[in-house]
Amino acid sequence: MAQQPEKDYLWLHIRELPYFRSLIRAVEARYYRDFDLPAPTLDVGCGDGHFATVAFDHPIDVGLDAGWRPLREAQRRGGYISLLQADGGKMPFADGYFCSAFSNSVLEHIPHVEKVLEEVARVLQPGAPFVFCVPNHQFTASLSIGRFCDRLGSKSLGDAYRRFFNRIARHIHCDPPEIWQRRLQSTGFDLERWWHYYSPTAMQVTEWGHYFGLPSLINFKLFGRWILVPTRWNLALIYNFTRKYYESPAECEDGVCTFYIARRGGNSL
Repeated sequence: MAQQPEKDYLWLHIRELPYFRSLIRAVEARYYRDFDLPAPTLDVGCGDGHFATVAFDHPIDVGLDAGWRPLREAQRRGGYISLLQADGGKMPFADGYFCSAFSNSVLEHIPHVEKVLEEVARVLQPGAPFVFCVPNHQFTASLSIGRFCDRLGSKSLGDAYRRFFNRIARHIHCDPPEIWQRRLQSTGFDLERWWHYYSPTAMQVTEWGHYFGLPSLINFKLFGRWILVPTRWNLALIYNFTRKYYESPAECEDGVCTFYIARRGGNSL
C-alpha cells in the first residue's frame, strides 16, 4: 500500500484562519499524530472545533466548552460526536467515563484551573492520558515591542505592553513547568513528559500578526469568514513566509509554550 503524504497542517489552518492563529495551531496539530488517545475522548475547551477537525482524522467523542456561540460553529464543522456547553469545573459526566482527554491552548484562560484539572481527573479512568499545551513563563519576555521598550531604557513601558498583550490574548496563567507539575500532582495526575516549543522569533511573527490580522477580523465580523478567498494563489505569500517557522524543530529550550503529557493516577481523589 502506498504511503499517504504527510498532512499539511499549516495549509489546512491558514486557508480558514488568520496567520497569527494558524501558525501556532499548525505546529501543535503535528504533535497529536504521535499520541494514542483511546475513545471515548474528551476535548476540554473545544471552542469552534476548527483545531480538532484539522488535527484528527476522526470525530472526537465529546467537545466541551463554556461558550454557546463557538459550540454552534463546532457543530457546523462536524468534528465531534457530541457537544456540550458546560463549565469545565463542573462536568456532567460519571467518574471514569473517559479513556483520554486533551486541551489545546485553553487552560491558560481559566481562572479556576485547579478545579478544572480536578474534574478532568475525576472523569478519566485511572491511567488514562491527558495531554495539553499552554504558554509558559517565557512568553511575554519574547514580545518584540516589549523588548524594544526595554532597549530604550523604559522597562516600565515594556512591562505595560506585556500586560496589554496578555490581556488581549486573555492569558491568566503563563507559568513554568514546576507550577504545572504541582497543579497536576495535587489534582490526581502524574506528569510523564513536557517540552517547550515555539521559538521567540516565531512568537514575534505571531505578535505582529495580531495587528496585521485586523482586515481578517473585519471580514469575520461582516461575512462570518476570516479568509474570503481561500486559494493557494491568494495565500501563497503568507503561507511561504510562515512555513519556515512551521517546519522548525519541534522542541526548543527557549520556546514560549509548553506541551505536557500527563496520566490520571491510579488512586481515587
